[in-house]
Amino acid sequence: MTTHINAGAAVITGASSGIGAIYADRLARRGHDLILVARNRSRLVELARRISDDTGRSVEIVTADLGQAADVRRIEALLRGDASITALVNNAGVGAAAPLLVSDVDKMQAMIELNVTALTRLTYAVAPAFVMRGQGTIINIASIVAVAPELLNGVYGGSKAFVLAFTQSLQHELAGKGVRVQAVLPGATRTEFWDTAGHSVDNLPQDIVMSGDDLVDAALAGLDQGEVITVPSLPDDADWKAFEAARAALGPNLSRHQPAARYGVAR
Repeated sequence: MTTHINAGAAVITGASSGIGAIYADRLARRGHDLILVARNRSRLVELARRISDDTGRSVEIVTADLGQAADVRRIEALLRGDASITALVNNAGVGAAAPLLVSDVDKMQAMIELNVTALTRLTYAVAPAFVMRGQGTIINIASIVAVAPELLNGVYGGSKAFVLAFTQSLQHELAGKGVRVQAVLPGATRTEFWDTAGHSVDNLPQDIVMSGDDLVDAALAGLDQGEVITVPSLPDDADWKAFEAARAALGPNLSRHQPAARYGVAR
């Protein structure tokens, strides 16, 4: 299928497999040229060839390890210097399932560098140009552990809670400037994530495991519907709205000049 629409270039991190590779396919079919970023060059080459043959879109590959500061800076420069870029999918990330007390703290720090620091820096690199042009799309792949951190490793949950909060703040700041912002909160998804996290997806109840294709298709449908937060498995978005309403209801009492009376320390 050759796509004649020109939707600009989409940069996708962690694009060599799983969710990132599916985003690459879907965005090419929507008319985007692609800039695919990942560590595994051979997989990138194969994916680029397939997508280019199937869609006729231009596909550039960039080999980079976003856990390394020098590679992050290199992709930042690419984002700042290419005016054809109209979308960024911050998909690169790593997870963990082991309890905090048996986890290697150096690996936890590396997770923060990839899941939080790299995502933040790449977003900062592209957002000003999107605002200046009055258009652009930023998609951040978070996780349901952003709101349910007790399910997996606590550092992983904390890193994805950052992605959620960062996206919500970004949407608040960029509202009305023509930039679409979305956080996607996948549940258990059949990808290589689970192998890396050390917990086989085959050991999970299969009625909670979504295919990567269904996940990305639902996430893009949510983007089309204007969702800022997309939970692909959530049957009724009224549940998320109720969650957000409960959070907003805390607002008037989050900062006051004296402690709550229930603490018994008011002067």
